[in-house]
Amino acid sequence: MRKAAHLWLGAADAATLLGVTRATLYAYVSRGRVRSQASSASPRERTYSREDLEQLRQRTEERRAPDKAAARALQWGMPTLESSIALIDGHRLYYRGLDATVLARTRSLEEVASLLWTGALDTPAFSPGRIGVAARITPAQRHMPFIARAQSMLAAGATHDAKTFDVRPASVAVTGAAILRLLARAAAFADADGAVDATFARAWKVGGRGADVLRAALVLCADHELNASAFTARCVASTGAHPYAVVIAALAALEGPKHGGASARVESMLASMRRVRPLRAAVAARLRRGEPIDGFGHPLYRDGDPRARLLLDLLRERYATSAECRFVAEFADAAASATGDHPNVDFGLAAVGRILGLPPESPLALFAVGRSVGWIGHAIEQYASGLLIRPRARYVGVLPASTHPT
Repeated sequence: MRKAAHLWLGAADAATLLGVTRATLYAYVSRGRVRSQASSASPRERTYSREDLEQLRQRTEERRAPDKAAARALQWGMPTLESSIALIDGHRLYYRGLDATVLARTRSLEEVASLLWTGALDTPAFSPGRIGVAARITPAQRHMPFIARAQSMLAAGATHDAKTFDVRPASVAVTGAAILRLLARAAAFADADGAVDATFARAWKVGGRGADVLRAALVLCADHELNASAFTARCVASTGAHPYAVVIAALAALEGPKHGGASARVESMLASMRRVRPLRAAVAARLRRGEPIDGFGHPLYRDGDPRARLLLDLLRERYATSAECRFVAEFADAAASATGDHPNVDFGLAAVGRILGLPPESPLALFAVGRSVGWIGHAIEQYASGLLIRPRARYVGVLPASTHPT
């Protein structure tokens, strides 16, 4: 498995990242604090190691204001845990050094699961897994929202799986396969004997062109570095809890409206805007009323979320004559023009659900089933580290009364 490519920035971008002049940047290079190399585009120019720049910036912030730096690290800041699963370079998403958008066009979710869990795309050890009695959906579960149904089925699965508490890497991979099948069953109300995307395509009566879109959506959701649900998964795994508990907890985090639950707001927005014309004026009116344009913008991508871009491209390729596809494209253009932001993965998943005519909650289900692959990968890494995640809090409440005499 090749490693992710090292990232290099030009002098202007490097100086901006550090908030210094070029002269200061050159001084850092001369002191050996930042690596540089000749630019492939122009031998007269030099490029600078983004990794070194990020580390230097972090150390500078910690020296100047350690409390503020620690607080920012929890809000779109520097990663606080090491992982070899996913890389976001500001433009693209990579799974173990491979472009996620390329994988989404060419590989299945099961193959990507093998990649994230074992480091190899074609690992024979990946199997359908053990689901047994836990795959049966009870009448009570049938009427639950998807997340609650999935959590309930996972809890049942844990009690019937003899390997539940085996957290060795190879065993967690097999358990992960069982968890993936259970989640697919919870989402599709159908047996998940084959590939997950094929299970969804059959259950949701989607043809071949739609099955490819579903497969791509699942792969694109597989992981996204240390997001809220992945961090939850790692925290739970760090206590030694079993993989079923890891995914149950991560699902709770994913359901929140600021995470995977955001796609429901996008669905509602698109439904309310479907018959409104002219669309650009309606988008402007929505903004004047203080109503958000959900599903646009992402802090980690400078020129738009590549996951959404690929999903919208696939939809245009396969559903060019669809009225719903034309509406979604028109709305995306109007919203991007009004806000200056690009669609993100929440918008992409909602677009998939709308254009393919999928049942309610399907965007969230696609997100959850796909992302469970990443959660298991993070659990494997965390189990292997043997470390307990235990951040400290900076107390800002009422101080206790002094017990010392005045």
